Amino acid sequence: MDDIDAMFSHLLGEMDDLSQSLMSAAETPDLDHVTRGENTISIGFTDLNESLAELEDHDLDALVADLRSKSTSSEPQLPTHQQTMGPRDNHTAPPATTLTPGAAAALPPPTNPARSSAALKTKEPQTKSDKIKLALEKLKEAKVRKLIIKVLMSDGSSKTLMVDERQAVREVLDKLFEKTHCDCSVDWSLCETNPELNTERCFEDHECLVEPLSAWSRHSENKIYFVSRPQKYVMFTDPHLFYMWKKKATCLKAISESSKQLLLKENFEGPTVIVPDLEGMLYLKEDGKKVWKPRYFVLRASGIYYVPKGKTKLSSDLACFVHVDKVNIYTTNNYKQKYKAPTDHCFILKHPCIQKESHYIKFLCCDDKHKLLLWVNSIRIAKVRKRHFTRLSSFQILYLPSV
Repeated sequence: MDDIDAMFSHLLGEMDDLSQSLMSAAETPDLDHVTRGENTISIGFTDLNESLAELEDHDLDALVADLRSKSTSSEPQLPTHQQTMGPRDNHTAPPATTLTPGAAAALPPPTNPARSSAALKTKEPQTKSDKIKLALEKLKEAKVRKLIIKVLMSDGSSKTLMVDERQAVREVLDKLFEKTHCDCSVDWSLCETNPELNTERCFEDHECLVEPLSAWSRHSENKIYFVSRPQKYVMFTDPHLFYMWKKKATCLKAISESSKQLLLKENFEGPTVIVPDLEGMLYLKEDGKKVWKPRYFVLRASGIYYVPKGKTKLSSDLACFVHVDKVNIYTTNNYKQKYKAPTDHCFILKHPCIQKESHYIKFLCCDDKHKLLLWVNSIRIAKVRKRHFTRLSSFQILYLPSV
């Protein structure tokens, strides 16, 4: 019996410890969730206060007005019948009440609507610091994710913008056109750089900018640049480079404008965009080593494949290397020195959430600049072949009005 009593007391003690640990866990706030929320508020600044202070006055005013209107519209409203119901709507009249002179004097004076509205106006934030405080409160309550981003210019200056998760890169570019007064060419791009990986990628115009930026850590050294990239839509200005790549250079130089238009019609105006049947030898970096080995790669609509040793180029022998819809493509800088690559014409394939060196990153190297151009832009075509076909067609019209 003594043993049973001891076992029962030990069991009760364990149950008490368990209940206490569960209670403390329930009372502890979700710090990771809070951190994630803070990480997605500003990009390119040390904290949110700094990013709000960098906003121009009219942008800050617009932000505060937008956040206040959304918070006002989200407040619960009384049912209509309760708002309009008056004394006559009651079937039974309330009992009459007689006030003594003393009680009447104790009642507050009637409210003057004009004075109330004037008081509300005085509560409006007047200084920039007041507006920043209000914006900080409202941003945490906002249902739509918003980011304050710093965009660097080629001359070393910067512009601060507020973007939300519904805005595509093209809309952000339009904002920058207004702020910089530059020409509205489709060559202008927003590019992200990662100094740790020495990479760069131009965001596609159809992308929602907030999504990839939210993958950056709070103390990330990544930057956003507003730059002109004349080869941004080279697949429309020079489609023959991608769909006639097997031809000799002399033949490609002699191609006519009508032939280009025919290629655009055949490959971009069908039910789906046709992916160039690109293939060739590339150098693949081995995991964790600065060793690059040649492999024969083939691009298809579903992804990138390679030819295993001892196999042929037949479709049945190809092995899948990566599905392009799961990764983004990034160009690189100085990989010949950093990773002992055969040339400096390299690119990597990785998921946007990977921000540091990882064995999940695919490192590839081309022989020359022309091959790099072919592979990078052919993979871009493969990534947008279905979902964004209409936007691709619109850029055809911008480049070739007669198409």
